[in-house]
Amino acid sequence: MTLERCTLCPRACGARREGACGGGRCGMGADAVVARAALHFWEEPCISGTRGSGAVFFTGCPLGCVFCQNSEISRERKTGRRVSPRGLAEIFRRLEEQGAHNINLVTPTHFTPAILEALSLRKPSVPVVWNCGGYESRKTLALLEGHIDIYLPDFKYAERETAAELCGAPDYPETAEAAVLEMARQTGPAVFGADGVLRRGTVVRHLILPGRTRNSIAALEWLAANLPAGVPVSVMAQYIPCGKAAAYPQLDRRITKREYEKVLNRLFSLKLEGWVQDRESASRAYIPPFDLSGVPAEKAQT
Repeated sequence: MTLERCTLCPRACGARREGACGGGRCGMGADAVVARAALHFWEEPCISGTRGSGAVFFTGCPLGCVFCQNSEISRERKTGRRVSPRGLAEIFRRLEEQGAHNINLVTPTHFTPAILEALSLRKPSVPVVWNCGGYESRKTLALLEGHIDIYLPDFKYAERETAAELCGAPDYPETAEAAVLEMARQTGPAVFGADGVLRRGTVVRHLILPGRTRNSIAALEWLAANLPAGVPVSVMAQYIPCGKAAAYPQLDRRITKREYEKVLNRLFSLKLEGWVQDRESASRAYIPPFDLSGVPAEKAQT
């Protein structure tokens, strides 16, 4: 597979990506690279359920937040195995056989063509989740319509200066706003099964960052004013310093109780529907090992 001039993400870097090599912002070639494919029990309750979410963790990332808890594979790209579309479809099938409530594609944007080819070979019988940083182009989202059942985007930054500092994308706020609304349009209101597991819909996540409660409050206020009815919000308190966080003011610590309560007070006053994480969720124990679990080696590709 070759992408002559890649414009899959909003950075639209125009890199030539072919097979296993590419020089774009994501640092990856055009063929999917997977670091882990296994049942995952640490998503929102409506995603993990009782049997786990079939999480497929892709290597590389076009956004590159400095504090990413998956920085080992997103920014540093230390682990990952090249997988053909047929191999990817087989990974999805095995996760279904293990009882996964859904197929959860984690940081998938830069491998969109390979993923769509895999889904065309075999559409899973369980919902397909697009688990992303929220930094998506309308063009790529148009390609996904009809193939994705659940969108699970972050809405990380409501302030351009914060986005510029922490991921080098000052256009993040307006880009993510447009993307979230398009995702909600595609899926409609959340639809849950009798077991409480989400079958279709969009859930928007926001991670509270230390020293940046103003950004969190602005993000929640935008969501309250703009999200259609039936789109839940998940406020996360799981932040721990990862990646290059120690080099940035205040990012070298967990959020304080005061910061947590300040954001939650505004959340509750806005009456947003959804979920809130406890501060105790801030633990490295919830970061899975990126050890190629569930990613068998394939024969050499040509």
